[in-house]
Amino acid sequence: MPKATKKAKAALASVKIPKPNLSQSNGSSPVTPKTPKTPADEGIEFFESTGPADQPIRVYELRLDPDGGPNKDRAYMRLPPAYTPYVVRVTLDAGTPASRNGVFKTNFPLDGGRFARDHFAERKLPTDFSSPIQIDLPISHAGAFVYWIEYDGDTPGTRVKGREGYFNIDPILKTKARTPILSEGKVAPDGSSVKADYVNIPLDGLSILTLVSKWMGPVTSWRDYFAETSARGYNMIHWTPLQERGESDSPYSIRNQLVYEPSMFPGGKKDIGSDGGKAKVEEMLKIAREEYGLLSLTDVVLNHTANDSPWLVEHPEAGYSPANTPHLTPALELDTAMLEFSAGLQAAGLPTTITSEQDISKLVEAFDAYLKERSLWQYYVLDVIRERRAIKEALDKGDVVQWSGPDVAYKTVVELAEIIRDSGKIDGYKKLEKRFGTQVPGPVAAGFVKAAFVNLGDDSESLADAWVRVVDVLNVPLYEEWTDDTKAALDNIRNRLKYTRLDAHGPKLGPITPQLPLVEPYFTRLKKSEPEKYSLANNGWIWNADPLSNFALWPSKAYLRREVIVWGDCVKLRYGDGPSSNPWLWEYMTKYVTSLAETFEGFRIDNCHSTPLHVGVTLLDAARAVNPNLYVCAELFTGSEEMDTIFVSRLGINSLIREAGNAWDPKEFSRLLYRHGLGKPIGSMDGACMTSKAELPPPTGKGPTRDCVVIPHNGSVPHALFYDLTHDNESYLDKRSAEDALSTGALITFSFSAIGSVKGFDDLYPKLLNLVGEKRKYEVTNLGERSGIAKAKRLLNALHTEMALGGYEEGHVHQENDYIVLHRVQPNTQKGYILVAHTAFHKGSKDRGYITPIKLRSTKAKFIYGAYIDIPSYDIDQDPSTLRGLPGRLVDMPEVVVPQGLDGEGPFAEIVVPDYFPPGSFMVFETQLQGLDSSLDTFCSEGAEAAFGNLNLVDLNVILHRAEGEERDATDGEIGTYAIPGLGNLVYCGLEGWMHPLRHIMRYNDLGHPLCAHLREGTWAFDYVHSRLFKQVDVFPALAYPAKWFQERLERVKQTVPPFLRPKYFAIIISEAYKAARRAAIEQASNFVSSGHDFTQNLALCSIQMHGQVKSASLDPGKPTPSLAAGLPHFAAGWARCWGRDVFISLRGLFLTTGNFDGAKAHILAFASTLKHGLIPNLLDSLRNPRYNSRDSPWWMLQNIQDYAKSAPDGLTILSESVKRRFPKDDTWVAWNDPRAYAYSSTIAEIIQEILQRHADGIHFREYNAGPNLDMQMRDEGFNIDIQVDWKTGLIFGGNRHNCGTWMDKMGESEKAGNKGLPGTPRDGAPVEITGLLKSTLRWLDELSKAGKFPYKGVEAEVDGKRRLVTYKEWNDLLQSSFEKCYYVPTDPSEDINYNINSSIVNRRGIYKDVYGSGPGREWSDYQFRPNFPIAMTVAPELFDPEHALGALKLADQVLRGPLGMKTLDPIDLQYRPYYDNANEGTDPSIAKGWNYHNGPEWGWPLGYFLRAYLYFDTKVGAGKTDPTQTLHHLHRILLKPREHIQKDPWAGIPELTNKDGEYCRDSCNTQAWSASCLLDFLEEVHKMSAKAA
Repeated sequence: MPKATKKAKAALASVKIPKPNLSQSNGSSPVTPKTPKTPADEGIEFFESTGPADQPIRVYELRLDPDGGPNKDRAYMRLPPAYTPYVVRVTLDAGTPASRNGVFKTNFPLDGGRFARDHFAERKLPTDFSSPIQIDLPISHAGAFVYWIEYDGDTPGTRVKGREGYFNIDPILKTKARTPILSEGKVAPDGSSVKADYVNIPLDGLSILTLVSKWMGPVTSWRDYFAETSARGYNMIHWTPLQERGESDSPYSIRNQLVYEPSMFPGGKKDIGSDGGKAKVEEMLKIAREEYGLLSLTDVVLNHTANDSPWLVEHPEAGYSPANTPHLTPALELDTAMLEFSAGLQAAGLPTTITSEQDISKLVEAFDAYLKERSLWQYYVLDVIRERRAIKEALDKGDVVQWSGPDVAYKTVVELAEIIRDSGKIDGYKKLEKRFGTQVPGPVAAGFVKAAFVNLGDDSESLADAWVRVVDVLNVPLYEEWTDDTKAALDNIRNRLKYTRLDAHGPKLGPITPQLPLVEPYFTRLKKSEPEKYSLANNGWIWNADPLSNFALWPSKAYLRREVIVWGDCVKLRYGDGPSSNPWLWEYMTKYVTSLAETFEGFRIDNCHSTPLHVGVTLLDAARAVNPNLYVCAELFTGSEEMDTIFVSRLGINSLIREAGNAWDPKEFSRLLYRHGLGKPIGSMDGACMTSKAELPPPTGKGPTRDCVVIPHNGSVPHALFYDLTHDNESYLDKRSAEDALSTGALITFSFSAIGSVKGFDDLYPKLLNLVGEKRKYEVTNLGERSGIAKAKRLLNALHTEMALGGYEEGHVHQENDYIVLHRVQPNTQKGYILVAHTAFHKGSKDRGYITPIKLRSTKAKFIYGAYIDIPSYDIDQDPSTLRGLPGRLVDMPEVVVPQGLDGEGPFAEIVVPDYFPPGSFMVFETQLQGLDSSLDTFCSEGAEAAFGNLNLVDLNVILHRAEGEERDATDGEIGTYAIPGLGNLVYCGLEGWMHPLRHIMRYNDLGHPLCAHLREGTWAFDYVHSRLFKQVDVFPALAYPAKWFQERLERVKQTVPPFLRPKYFAIIISEAYKAARRAAIEQASNFVSSGHDFTQNLALCSIQMHGQVKSASLDPGKPTPSLAAGLPHFAAGWARCWGRDVFISLRGLFLTTGNFDGAKAHILAFASTLKHGLIPNLLDSLRNPRYNSRDSPWWMLQNIQDYAKSAPDGLTILSESVKRRFPKDDTWVAWNDPRAYAYSSTIAEIIQEILQRHADGIHFREYNAGPNLDMQMRDEGFNIDIQVDWKTGLIFGGNRHNCGTWMDKMGESEKAGNKGLPGTPRDGAPVEITGLLKSTLRWLDELSKAGKFPYKGVEAEVDGKRRLVTYKEWNDLLQSSFEKCYYVPTDPSEDINYNINSSIVNRRGIYKDVYGSGPGREWSDYQFRPNFPIAMTVAPELFDPEHALGALKLADQVLRGPLGMKTLDPIDLQYRPYYDNANEGTDPSIAKGWNYHNGPEWGWPLGYFLRAYLYFDTKVGAGKTDPTQTLHHLHRILLKPREHIQKDPWAGIPELTNKDGEYCRDSCNTQAWSASCLLDFLEEVHKMSAKAA
């Protein structure tokens, strides 16, 4: 839309918009007192005032996408009238691209003052990366507004304008209140009468009647029409244009936009006065408003004017003519030929009266021949003679422009024609502006042929002949284009001629004469002289045209090809790109719309889809300047909902006209009712479940904090003005049946939308009235004998308005055969009205048809009214002066008694259609749900804080999560996850399991979801929720409180709520519990979490998700204790739940950053107690059968002890904590309950020292119980564990080719492929992350030792044959001096001499080796580029040359990083296999049985270490050195996918791994502890940076 936007801006820049007359807004009563304040000023004053607020402020929350634009579904946002100012809250996730020096811009006057389309208020976005970003906009008045975010681009110094979004605020409409239509359950005898006081009427309460003033007589008789309209329950009149009509007498062909039609006034032109009759019209509309409660809506015609508008002669530039739009020249010539041809038919012996297709063919063939004489082809082609003459003349004079295009020498003439065509050197090409206007300047042609025909030298004759050959080729497609355009024009003339003079449904215009030519003329000829200036294009429309394209402008050939369905009485107006293009017209039309806005409450934009956007925007802005609460509706024929939304959002259209008559059968009609008139489905949840109470800081920064209700906004669809019939469509007698008027009219009134009708519909007019030719006058029938269905409309229209005012916003549509049932309900009181309509799409039938008896559960229904229409004759009244309808008689039905029934689902009311209920019948019942406690909503949501607020984190694990395996284990197999038919098992037993489907259901009121269907079918889910908790109270006593809370509420719902409302109340209870439980979790977390954004908190909840108590896994061999699961669902219970390596990679993020220090300490002490051989187990197996084959696990534990000591309160005291040792000192294997187990104790300090000392001494042992009983996949050599220190480098080496002692621990399992017993990634040698963890530990211990806080100085070791003390510092320094030399692979091969490099096997440069010193035959694996080096960078950054480090990280960013994790191997590596399938039974050893687990798939947890390392080094020596936000924005962009994943995935976590480019891997854990943990680690670093900067 950039072009349209530019046009709008240009228009606004130069149109003078009048200042609002605030004393005359709407021209309505009560009059707004004069005040210098604008509505925006008053809104600011409201929020800054200190007076008490009666109600909480409404806050509509709009979440933006990371790029700062709205989600497609939320690009258009419709907001309610600002009866009381409210807030639009724009929220954006912290760290997203749009927050990069982001500025929010909107043309809503946030700072007060008047609205101006091109004036934008700005709000700078906060730059905190750790907290959510939100901007609160105080909303105080109606209008159409745009917003966007502007932010820094990736290229320094550039700014990006984000995608635009739009919010339209409904106007405040006031009308006279009316008495209720029902009195004591029956229709009030006198109907609904107008009261003295005013009421704010929502758009959904509008009932609009179209009246055509030319059929009403003079204004002195209009009171009768007002009385009739009001009595029939309407509250707004739609007036077709009331301005002076042109010669055709069509109201839409306006002769003078500033003068009202003289024939409306008794004295004609004499009564008009100097104001054009405005005062007299306003006087009548005031009567309508104040005495009859009728607002006024007028058509506004912006696209055209009457062909006899006197000002056109003075301002022909206001229309499209060949003079200002030259490509219309041949279209005018063709049109003139058609007129001349029509005038000469009789003389030519051609038929003037069309009686057959043959007549049409004769005429079209004759016109084709006549047209050929005009030689219109000359507008298309190059003149060969002129071209030869021009080039010859240029060549002879030496006036040659050297050819500068592509090489053309020796090309064929076809190739040369293509080249010159594409060069842009052909003047007038396809412009059609004049005959032979297409040409190539002679000097240009001369240069071209000389370059092309080099063999001809300077022979001008030969070169000219050669050019002619090129021109001939150029002309071929141009002649074809002329032929095609002529054919199209003739075909369209043929079709139009057939429709207007031969078709049964056409107007049958009669003989062809000079006054009624062959077809309608396309041009209005104002003068005989200067036809190119005074021949103006008539307006019209085109089938399936692009509404954003002006069909009068080049390159459109619509007028030439006769594609326009033209209105011969209307000249199309030429606004140009803005006021500077046509100043007089813009000024004139601005006066027109502002005058109407002062007089009327609303506009209907005529022909809106053909209104240039910039024109509509500018003129409506001018109208709203004088009437801020102007209601705007329009009829669009764009053919696209997306295009509809563009017009609605840009123009600020409040309602789009929809037509019931477009439905071709009852099913389609029910779809239209559901789409445009449903409101919300009955039992909707969004209002009860999605809103939240909060405190609102003052939006302007001044004033009090107020209570508020936050309402998420899902975006909007255009609001409907739903017509049963519009004034320009065929009657139902023609379309369906006359009887269907009653049933369709009734159904429309039950729509929760604005509704409309036309007077002839209620009065049963049999035919569409011709706005041009019809001269008869309406008959005022009120509610009397000849009033058609008016009496029914009185009731139905009144109910429609009352239901809108009363908030009957929920509905249900049911269609069965020819029946449609529409039920409207007030959600708070559950009072409703139900309409049963028997549609009559087909003529003649009186059959009752069939519909299943309508059961209304737990509901009483009382008959209000029913009727059918009896039409004894369909003969059309031919009264010459009065318009009359069919002689229909509305027959009231006797009361239908609704019996009460009882079945297995409970009590019900049953509506049975009576035996005589012919098509067209309807009946209305009042309904009331029985037994529903009015306090139930409150009861279901109250008390949650108390029930869940005192739960500890392990209790919350049961409440919120618990996967299938965990729950089965904890309950001895009794309870598992809940299965929903048609959906499958929830992933969690706890609230998070329910919330995943409920979030979607609640947000979009998707009551057709399988979960909702299941809840309606029975209450099994209700019982499950509380019973699973009660059954676990003996283990978790605190669960008794939430279990009871659930039981009390769910049981009351079961007992009192009918099935159709169960989903709503289930959602209320579950969502309130979830919010309370989540709050309880967050409140127990650290400040980093509790003050953090959603992503931080979602990740932090993974610490509760993963940390729970089951029976088969524990940190104590003798009793169950809480323990950390590695991942879910695969590592839920048993020996596979708790892994040493996983625990200590996860512990920092999940426990320490979140503040769960007790959980962290418990795991540290438990694993420390198992120390054996200087190692801790990877597989803990509840300390009963731990396995010691992990070389990296002890170093991860030491890193976590260090992290704990630094972050926990009094964390260093953990060093003096004593733990009983699981195994004897001599490492003998004993059972956990053997007396030798737990026989002695060590402090954590001693544990630390033992790990270092055992490594310094060298570790050599064979695993206990080695063999198939321990590991059925491993070969014998793999059970041998060998680890030693190289005291030349300080590095720890270990492992062999048959075992895999680091996290990349996949052991081959396929005998078929031959990889059984062979690790996929042995990583024997010195893995880079172990070196980094060792360095981190040594650095820390050296610091502690020097400070006297650690009881050891170093380790005893044999160095160069002597056993001596190696201090921590000495070992630390040894690593420092050797690391770069051992691990770095320089970018320049000439530097290899400075490093330990085997240049012949280097695969990629500028990296850090993954391992140093791989075993014999695997030396190449040192040089594999993997994501492990950032771990070392994070824990020991001092090891790395900063420039080298950043270079390697940038390479990893480009090569290894995926959407949710890091590739485990460089894609250029020959071993790279990115798709993991553990079930692969093939013969390829590289992938069989998932051997490639760590050779390409993208793992989640290394991403966190990459981010932390990148943050450190880029802010040290990279782009972030001077501006850390540069780095932070880059890294937060990387987090967009994980952020999106955790929000949307049912597991609410980050997966263990994905396949290539983030593709789902079925063998991965759906949520993995360390994947979430390591992202929390990074976010905590950012939080610390933000705190430090603040």
